Amino acid sequence: MRYLNPVLVVALVMLMTACSSMYYDALEKIGIPKRDVLVSRVEKARDTQEETREQFKSALEQFSAATNFDGGDLEVVYKKLNREYEASADKAKEVRSRIEDIQSVAAALFAEWEQEITQYSNPTLKQNSQNKLDTTRSYYKQLIVSMENAESRIQPVLTVFNDQVMYLKHNLNARAITSLKGELQLLQSNVSTLVEAMEQSINEANAFISTMERN
Repeated sequence: MRYLNPVLVVALVMLMTACSSMYYDALEKIGIPKRDVLVSRVEKARDTQEETREQFKSALEQFSAATNFDGGDLEVVYKKLNREYEASADKAKEVRSRIEDIQSVAAALFAEWEQEITQYSNPTLKQNSQNKLDTTRSYYKQLIVSMENAESRIQPVLTVFNDQVMYLKHNLNARAITSLKGELQLLQSNVSTLVEAMEQSINEANAFISTMERN
């Protein structure tokens, strides 16, 4: 296994941070502040979570239907389940990417906000700005915790789904169907937990967006 030079890793992180900062600064110059970018990215993350919730529900429906297989071409069943698994895995990656996008702009926004607070000469305005920053950061942390909690519920579903799809691929017979039936209850429970967590996260996103728009 090859290991990256720690100095190189630090340099790459600094370069990526600088690039992000330049990107956000460029948006500022055309009238798009970091605050608006943050709201936009939370909206996109919320929409992706809604799509992900529906994708996993669809995958569960196909999985459940496969357990009722009673003659026919099992390879067709396998291909259908594999498509559902791959679509679900793609959504999982998209959820992670959306969260990282939010974290990137939020870090830039809060750093800028903190720096600007030090420039106030009026103590009342300075305190008001600090209070708003603290409130916004608190709501943001609540949002990220909820989003990451929902994301953490994805992998247990994907793991079971992947195992069963691979097993079906190499065992296109009654034994494979028996295996599907044996995992159905666990998968139903995991998907139910995932959907609940996703809905909670979606609600947190809506609340955060509403708060940002009011202030």
